Amino acid sequence: MALPPVATTTVGSFPRPGWLADHHRTEVAFRLEGALLREAQDDATIVALHEQERLGLDLLTDGEQRRPHFIYHVLSCLEGFDLVNRRPKAIRRRPTPTLVPRVVGRVRRRAPAVVEDLRFAKAHTTRPVKMAVPGPMTVVDSTYDEVYGDEAALAMDVAAALNEELLALQAAGCDVIQIDEPAMTRWQEKVAAYGAQALDRCLEGVTVPTIVHLCYGYPGTGTLQHHYEYPPLLARLMETRIGGFSVEFARSGYDPALLQGCGERLIMYGCVDPGPAPPEPVETIVARVQAALRYVDPARLLIAPDCGLMTISRDLARAKVQRLVEAARLVRQAL
Repeated sequence: MALPPVATTTVGSFPRPGWLADHHRTEVAFRLEGALLREAQDDATIVALHEQERLGLDLLTDGEQRRPHFIYHVLSCLEGFDLVNRRPKAIRRRPTPTLVPRVVGRVRRRAPAVVEDLRFAKAHTTRPVKMAVPGPMTVVDSTYDEVYGDEAALAMDVAAALNEELLALQAAGCDVIQIDEPAMTRWQEKVAAYGAQALDRCLEGVTVPTIVHLCYGYPGTGTLQHHYEYPPLLARLMETRIGGFSVEFARSGYDPALLQGCGERLIMYGCVDPGPAPPEPVETIVARVQAALRYVDPARLLIAPDCGLMTISRDLARAKVQRLVEAARLVRQAL
């Protein structure tokens, strides 16, 4: 995989076309069923890929057009989860419970989850493709355990199942693999207890570039956003074999100096607000990127929005990506 310095990408999700789905925050209600739904998801994926190419992104995703939810799409291909009969649980340290899938048996990988999604994407673009899966800590946090009674044991079984998926993605030609771990930013004590070990288990035998998305959640999903800071978390994850970190700087206002502790790892640097606010001026994004370049080599820096774009309009998502790509062009000219 050859990417330019200060390569442009996104976290993963793009808004679904109105003919495909209704939106409800991070969970999607599709308008069609069966063969018609699969055809519509194929079409929406092609549209997302071609729009990313036209806008000039360097590392593409499939836009996650097939996923009703960024976690449940993958859980549906694992044994041990009941996604239909859910139970309330407070997740990500939020005060209000959410209905979540139940853990009803031993967790194992039953079938590929996103491997065919990757193959379809690679058949419709010649550019590098990144695919994402939820990490084990986030799966534990986002489900109601009725079997294990031990978060660490559940996380390690989830990690083993995810490792099979990542190895299959690697074999299918995935250029970059992303592991989404919003739970890590909220439960840093659990990262030390078992989360870092579970992340490492996911990565056994994986040799393609990997990134962990240390996410604070989609816009407007809680008052504790960016309450827990990165440095202790990054220091602990530097002890794992993860290839890089996806971190949010647009909304947080964090000092990029904290990146100097990341050694030779890749940095996917969030420098565009993914929420409903108007796009930042290009000059603002350029300044953010230049601040990061004081601590990160351009060859190791990817720039992106802080989080996924699925919760905003298609026009706004396009405008934000356009600003990102333009900022990268100006930064490269100045290198």
